[in-house]
Order: sequence, then structure tokens, then C-alpha cells
Amino acid sequence: MYLIGLTGGIASGKSTVARRLYEHGAVHIDADQLARRVVEPGTPALAAVVEEFGPDVLRRDGSLDRAKLGEHVFGNPVALEKLNAIVHPAVRELSNRLIAKAEQDDPDAVVVYDVPLLIEAAVDHPFDLIVVTNAPRRTQVERLVELRGLEQNQAEARVDAQVDNTARLAIADVVIDTDGSLAHTMSQTDALWHRINEERRSRA
Repeated sequence: MYLIGLTGGIASGKSTVARRLYEHGAVHIDADQLARRVVEPGTPALAAVVEEFGPDVLRRDGSLDRAKLGEHVFGNPVALEKLNAIVHPAVRELSNRLIAKAEQDDPDAVVVYDVPLLIEAAVDHPFDLIVVTNAPRRTQVERLVELRGLEQNQAEARVDAQVDNTARLAIADVVIDTDGSLAHTMSQTDALWHRINEERRSRA
């Protein structure tokens, strides 16, 4: 198995790169989806969230009200740390299981673990390669406003709430510059896939 850690700031083109690698045949595991799965009704993590933040974070149907939970943690580093201490270990355990299953299904699989908080959550899977998608702050803000309908100040706050890009770039084996055209991003991703296959061949 060849394991890639894919990370990047919000609206930095990470999904585009993940989708392209998936089209090439990679197994795609999305940490954001896992973070939702581990707090579904009936999970130990959801019970722990309710215990920590109170029953008002639940909807009537027993599912997590993300907006309500967001009110508790946004701009409150202590509360966010408590939430992360519940969610991150549960995500790590689930991602370990899914990565192991992908390897079991196909020992030659290329697995892309798409994880926005690679640094913040101290994700320590044994990656063969860490890929960082990179776009300047102004581009990230523009995309959040144009593509996701956020207000300018909301978009800026979302970008600024994340770890500074220099910290991500410091751990990158490969940086994909997504500030240009879609075709430019795709061609860099195709070149990355070629590199991965070369490395797998040389190992074999």
C-alpha cells in the first residue's frame, strides 16, 4: 500500500486534487466525512459531546446540531480543545480501520487520506508522501465568497482561524499550486500520480 496524506487550507483546491487522484484509481478517505460519522446518533463520541456541551447541541431527532455546537466552540479555544479531544481520537481510530481495510482489499492500493487538520490534529499515520494544496489567502477568501456564498468578513475569519500555511508547507513532500487554472492544477496532480507509480515500481 502507498499512503498519501493530502492537506491544505480551506478553499485551497484539496477536493479537486482528491477527486483527480480518485479518478486515477486511488482509494479516497475523507477525514471530514469521518468526523461526521463518529458523532452519529448512538456513538460514544456523540455521548461525550453531549456530556461536555449539554443537550442543546442535539436536534430533536437526536442528531448533532452542528450550528449549535459551533456557537459553543467558535472563538473559544478551550471549548474547541475539549471538542477536539473527543472527536480526533475517534476519527483516528476509524481512519486506521479504513486504511487497514483498503490494504487488506488490495495490498497495492494507493490510499489518499484527505485531512484538512493534518497539523492541528497531529495526524501521525505512516504516510509515504504528504501533499499540500496551496493558494494565497486572497484566493481562498474569494472562493469562499464566490463559490460558498460567505460574506467577506466570514470568509476571512474562516481562513484566518486555520493554521498558517507556512506550517503546512514545512511538512510537504509535494506542493500543488492551485492559484492558476483548473487545468494547471490537474496537470500537477497527473504528474504526482506518475511520480507515485514510478516510486511503487521502484519498490517492487
